[in-house]
Amino acid sequence: GVVMDRHEGTPQGGPLSPLLANVLLDEVDKVLERRGHCFARYADDCNVYVRSHKAGERVMQLLRRCYGKLRLVINEAKSAVTSVFGRKFLGYALWQGRNAEVRRAVSTRALQAFKLRIRQLTRGSGGRSIEQVVEQLRRYLLGWKGYFRLAQTPRIWRSLDEWIRRRLRMLHLRQWRRGKTIYRELVRLGASSWVAESVAALSRRWWHNSRSAIHNVLTIAYFDRLGVPRLS
Repeated sequence: GVVMDRHEGTPQGGPLSPLLANVLLDEVDKVLERRGHCFARYADDCNVYVRSHKAGERVMQLLRRCYGKLRLVINEAKSAVTSVFGRKFLGYALWQGRNAEVRRAVSTRALQAFKLRIRQLTRGSGGRSIEQVVEQLRRYLLGWKGYFRLAQTPRIWRSLDEWIRRRLRMLHLRQWRRGKTIYRELVRLGASSWVAESVAALSRRWWHNSRSAIHNVLTIAYFDRLGVPRLS
C-alpha cells in the first residue's frame, strides 16, 4: 500500500523491465541472428554459444560494440568467455551425460535457495496445523516444479522428494512433542505398538526419528493424501 514517486529505473521483478529490454536489445538479437550465432536471452541476461574460445572472444567484442551504440555497458564481473559447463543461466546449468549428451539441470545456487525456502516453510508450526503448512509448501513446490520442469535430473528430484517428506515427518514429531502424544498419534495412524514405543522413547530427537521406522507409518501415500506434490 506504499506509493513512491519514481523518477528513474523500474521496480525489480516487474514485467516492465524485460519488456523494455526486448525493445532495446532487439537489434542486437538481429545482429547475432544475421551472423548465424546460437544464443538465448532473457531481458539483459544472454548466452551466446560458439565452438571455440577464440570465436567467443570475437563475439564478446561484437557485443561490446553493439551495446556501446545503445549506450549500454557489459557487466564484466558477471560476463565471461568460458565453457558452458559450470555456468548458470536463469537458474539452470548444463552437464554432460552418457555419450557426451548435453543435458539440463538446476544450478547449485538455485538448489541451495530451494532448500533454504523448504527449511523456512517446515522449520516449526508456529501455531499452524500440518494442513496449513502443506498448503504453503504445495504452492511453492508447484511453482518451482513448473519453472524447472525442463531439468533432466530424475535422481535429484527423488532425493529432494525424500528429503521434503523427512522434513514433514520431523514437523509432525515436533508438533506432537511429548512421548505419550507421539505414541498415541502413531498408533492412531496405524503404527504397531513396537514402532510407536521406539519412536516415543526418543521423543526429542526429531530429525533422528524422522528417518526411523516412522516412515512405515507416515508413508509416501500418506503425504500424497495430504496434498504434498512430488517433484519426481
